[in-house]
Amino acid sequence: MSEKTLKVKGPFRIQGDVEVPGDKSISHRAVLLLALSNGTAKINGFLHSADCIATINAMRSLGVEVDLSNPAQVTIKGVGLFGLTEPEDIIDCGNSGTLMRLILGILAGQNLTVFLTGDDSLRLRPIDRVIDPLRSMGATILARAENTRAPVAIRGGDLAPIAYTLPVASAQVKSCVLLAGLFARGVTEVHESRPTRDHTERMLEYLGARVRRVPGGVAVEGRSPLEARDIEVPGDISSAAFAICSAAASPNSSLTVKRVGVNPTRIGLLRVLERMGADIEIRSRRVVNNEPVADVAVVGRQLRGVTILPEEIPDIIDEIPILSLIATQCYGTTSILGAGELRVKESDRLQAIKDMLERLGASVSVEGQDIRISGPAKLKPCTIDSRGDHRIAMTAAMAGAFVDGVVEVRGADCVDISFPGFDRFLAELSSDNAGKVTL
Repeated sequence: MSEKTLKVKGPFRIQGDVEVPGDKSISHRAVLLLALSNGTAKINGFLHSADCIATINAMRSLGVEVDLSNPAQVTIKGVGLFGLTEPEDIIDCGNSGTLMRLILGILAGQNLTVFLTGDDSLRLRPIDRVIDPLRSMGATILARAENTRAPVAIRGGDLAPIAYTLPVASAQVKSCVLLAGLFARGVTEVHESRPTRDHTERMLEYLGARVRRVPGGVAVEGRSPLEARDIEVPGDISSAAFAICSAAASPNSSLTVKRVGVNPTRIGLLRVLERMGADIEIRSRRVVNNEPVADVAVVGRQLRGVTILPEEIPDIIDEIPILSLIATQCYGTTSILGAGELRVKESDRLQAIKDMLERLGASVSVEGQDIRISGPAKLKPCTIDSRGDHRIAMTAAMAGAFVDGVVEVRGADCVDISFPGFDRFLAELSSDNAGKVTL
């Protein structure tokens, strides 16, 4: 357990123009897909977080040259679709469920034997959702706990295309199957009951893969080469969410987050905030390597509680912790329904959210997959254990904006999983916040 404690003294306003680190989802995919491309390309704005560095290390172990000598860029020399080499040791995915699930799709099409593991948290998270479709394509996979948990061993080879319907809405499972489809002889289709984040499809198209939309899903034609192209990674909307939500619920706050990704499958958060009555404007829209980017401006005001339905959850799954925090500042009750997926994240996030809000003095209840929060509440100083979950840690830190006193966040170095430098970012969010954030 980490001994690092982040101390945030509140209350404070949130002001200014800021940028957030690069998008984690796009950074992962940029490394994975450029490694499979023909040629050399650069990634600008790459997220140098623990999760994304694990992806770089994984591809290096598979024989891909990655140059990190320039701090502002990551340079990758691709090996083509079938140029990976068998690693000499087990690949450690750390805490990254994205890496574990997506790399299995790539390895399914390689004539290699590879072993994968992760940290204590990742080894508790389900992996059978990707094992099942990959086996149906022809890969040989064995995993712990009756093929449901890592560590996992995979022997790839000649794959057959499939038409696969996702049993649950999951961009990671969809991406895994599409990546495996790159190596199959024919067209692989993935169908989903509702759209999930589509960064994989967009990047595949950008790099020259034959991708097409089909009714209710997406298809990829196997064995079409990828051509290396430079990639600009926009700011991560899920990282920006901590400042955006807190500013929206804090009267007298005014914030603009510059150069952030506004992919339609990632801005469910903004739609929920608007229903709460938030003052949000999206400015300077543009498209950068097939991804929409913009500046997001928000002015704080009093918000109201809303009901978030199960079909909205996939678009806001990473933002539910911070939405739950600001729900404590809304008039009325906010109900978040069908959020059971949170129980198999880095922690049992439903329980972690409940425990955190109760320690802060809020009124909250959890029943099954639903969480309900009543407000507005006067939050109180307290100490919160991150449970090794980066999003719980950052949410607890943002609670300082609404607390007259100090919020201590124990185990704060887990924040580096997705937002290195978060403590400095938080200290810079407001001109009256100098000295209020310490480690």
